[in-house]
Amino acid sequence: MTPRPVRRVRAFVAGLSLRWKIAALPAAGAALVALAIGVLIHQARTAQVAETARESAIAELYRVRQLYELTGHVNPQDTGSALDSPEVPPALDAAARAGSRNTYLDLSGPNPSVWAARPIGDQVLSVRLPLGAQRAEINDLDRSLVVWGAVVVGLAALGGAALASRLSRRLRTAAATARRISNGDLDARIALSHDGPRATKDEVAELSAALNTMAASLQRRIETEQRFTADVAHELRTPLTGLQTAAELLPASRPTELVRDRVAALRTLTEDLLEVARLDSHTEEPELAAHPLGRLVRSLVDRLGCVVELTAPDEDTYVRTDARRLERILTNLLVNARRHGADPVGVHVDGPCVVIRDHGPGFPEKLLTEGPQRFLTGAAERGQGSGLGLTIAFGQARAIGARVELSNHPVDGGAVVRVTLPEARREG
Repeated sequence: MTPRPVRRVRAFVAGLSLRWKIAALPAAGAALVALAIGVLIHQARTAQVAETARESAIAELYRVRQLYELTGHVNPQDTGSALDSPEVPPALDAAARAGSRNTYLDLSGPNPSVWAARPIGDQVLSVRLPLGAQRAEINDLDRSLVVWGAVVVGLAALGGAALASRLSRRLRTAAATARRISNGDLDARIALSHDGPRATKDEVAELSAALNTMAASLQRRIETEQRFTADVAHELRTPLTGLQTAAELLPASRPTELVRDRVAALRTLTEDLLEVARLDSHTEEPELAAHPLGRLVRSLVDRLGCVVELTAPDEDTYVRTDARRLERILTNLLVNARRHGADPVGVHVDGPCVVIRDHGPGFPEKLLTEGPQRFLTGAAERGQGSGLGLTIAFGQARAIGARVELSNHPVDGGAVVRVTLPEARREG
């Protein structure tokens, strides 16, 4: 099993954004390089100091020995020289009594020094040179290495942060453009530099170019589909008009009623297709004005003649909308609730919102997550239909600046549609 600290480190790293990960890489690399160079410089300088100190101690030992041979005594004040000094390190003393000349270096103790010793008869002659200044020099060097290493790591971190910021900004731009495209802005593109010596040719540029190509291809496909829908609707309109006229001339009978019913359904579908085509083309401008929402809803319910439970406050909230388009939205939603849901169907006006609810099986999960799609009703339990009703309702809502939200009632079930309109001041 992976140790818990390792898992925590992995979780922390995984939680960092790409920007911080990229910024940390050059800083970590610079830290490793600075550490390696610092250790090498420290070791080289320490070895140099040690070699110089040993040579100085041996030279001093040679001088003291000559003085001893001339005078017959050793002056302890002279570089710490002594005969059989009890302070001589045991390893150095043993080596001298074994007949060899040697040195001993100590830079870690409270009193750094270098010793040199050699045998003289049955005695050990030793000298001791202090190395406090040399150790202070090494400490100063170490501090300088740490400071300059921190400066190098800081500069590497700043450079990595600048590079990561630029890369992150480009990636965020690509992500924002992708979201705009997914929200319906098919003209959204990422700006690319193709000319001159500053043209970008890295992987992010390739990703951006691929996204632009995908968006252009998607736009062509959707525009082709929209033109096809509009062309089909226009082409069907003329023969359907003639077919409806011919159906009206047929003698009254059950087959005639069936023909007239199917012709009317085809005509309704054609008109819906034309409306969808107009919404796709964004050629129509809504006629926005301040309207009392409660009265609009009451008037619509009365004209439809359908049995619904209407709840509206006595004091109307004024909303800024196109009354004809709002009527189209609410009509489609009520027809959808009556056709695919179950009684009772309720309409509730709450401030600038209109809530329509039925007691049927509710909306399928796919419709709630992906939104309405033309020619797709979502599920068999929602009944049969062209799937254009909700598509038109959403399209008209976007045209007038309204918001349509679909949900299912959490307690009693049934489909719930909430239409929110922008509030307006009462005119006049």
